[in-house]
Amino acid sequence: MTAVLECAHLVRNFGDLRAVDDVSISVAPGETYGLLGPNGAGKTTTISMICGLLTPNSGTVHVLGQPISPAASAAKAAIGLVPQDIALYPDLSARENLVFFGRLQGLSGPALDSRIDEVLEVVGLRDRAKDRIETYSGGMKRRANIAVGMLHSPRLLVLDEPTVGVDPQSRNSILESVAALGSSGMAVLYTTHYMEEAERICDRIGIIDAGRLIAEGTRAELVSGLGTASAVAVRAGGGGPALEAWRADLAALPGVTVEATDAGANLTCADSSATVAVAFQRASTHRVSITGIEVTVPDLEAVFLQLTGKALRDD
Repeated sequence: MTAVLECAHLVRNFGDLRAVDDVSISVAPGETYGLLGPNGAGKTTTISMICGLLTPNSGTVHVLGQPISPAASAAKAAIGLVPQDIALYPDLSARENLVFFGRLQGLSGPALDSRIDEVLEVVGLRDRAKDRIETYSGGMKRRANIAVGMLHSPRLLVLDEPTVGVDPQSRNSILESVAALGSSGMAVLYTTHYMEEAERICDRIGIIDAGRLIAEGTRAELVSGLGTASAVAVRAGGGGPALEAWRADLAALPGVTVEATDAGANLTCADSSATVAVAFQRASTHRVSITGIEVTVPDLEAVFLQLTGKALRDD
């Protein structure tokens, strides 16, 4: 499948500071690609070059096969940008803002009215369309910002940290809206420093730190690349020979290690679901009563920690 976005070996310096260092990414139609990293990692600089707002010191950006530059108006028309800051007129209603920006994008008449209804529906603001932006909550303003970015039906929608500073309910609404865009066939580039957002909505994730793309793949690929196993803590009633025999039975399983505890056993395994099922089965065989299980599955936090030596939230 031909990629909507192709960037190769992007570099951008600000004086002696190299903000982006040899970053290459691609996004396919219908794919949501997450650029995950701490504040100051180079996410905004990268998307500024992708959207033609900054010229890279070296490297290339192509959207739908066309090169992007500050002067490439035709290629840039295929991009919808949703910046971190709210880019709306507060004294106008959401619909009035959308009419204004739609006309700037060459839309008019019934086609514009229909498209406004569509995007307001996607972001969940159709019932507040006539209210002024200044009366909106922070989360509603960000959803209206997204509506403007997608108004002209771009082939690539770029969202720069769209949930910063919003409440959990608004964040959930924004994430649901973004997920709907990917399923509609639009290519989405989504920057964030929230692990849970990347895990929830992104098909592929690029981890960026200090301007470099240090890992890329699906969530499963990134986690499996660690070689990190799941941890299963099992609480089991009883004791004595039956419990020892049960532990020995589990320790004989391929890829499973067992540590005896006063409460039962701590298991380390590659497939937690299969291991838990066998643990219950063997417990029944040995007449051991399992009273509780806690599973800890490797996540992107563990990936980032291993790759950078620090937790993402530390930044």
